[in-house]
Amino acid sequence: MPGHSHYQLFETAAGVAAIGWTSAGIMSFRLPAATAAEAERAVLRRLPDAMRTEPPAEIGTVIDAAIRYFKGERIEFFDVPIDLGEQPAFFAQVYALVRKLGWGETTTYGAVARALDAGPEHARAVGQAMATNPVPLIVPCHRVLAAGGKIGGFSAPGGSTSKARMLELEGVPVTVAPVQHGFDF
Repeated sequence: MPGHSHYQLFETAAGVAAIGWTSAGIMSFRLPAATAAEAERAVLRRLPDAMRTEPPAEIGTVIDAAIRYFKGERIEFFDVPIDLGEQPAFFAQVYALVRKLGWGETTTYGAVARALDAGPEHARAVGQAMATNPVPLIVPCHRVLAAGGKIGGFSAPGGSTSKARMLELEGVPVTVAPVQHGFDF
């Protein structure tokens, strides 16, 4: 069914996650939430017409990998097909670059901007791309930090605490400033 979107919820060690997909790839990933209702609401905000469906084998593989990731297993999502729909060109470049960051490998918003031959003034745009990333974990926005290795914002549930937990899972030492709870663009 090309064009139709589907979703499924699944339990992880960190809570209930949700995944949404089309025949082209994964369109939505909801990092673990406290409740299934919260995870479901998030995936349906991005894919309002999605139907809850048993995932096909290739999506089941991604779900299994995510479950193993949240148990602390070293998992990469480099080859997972994604379908992000229409994105600003700069955001698409940011996602492609950040997607290459491996387990425990971090960078900064400014470094991503420079790697794309954009000036440091584009660091905020990199932050906005990360804030609106529809497939966190698969495009590992948690690995992009603010200048000086500060945790930076994180728009996913749990804000910068979730980001810190994911980085700690990957063996990255982090310090969370209790002030910022997410992006306020």
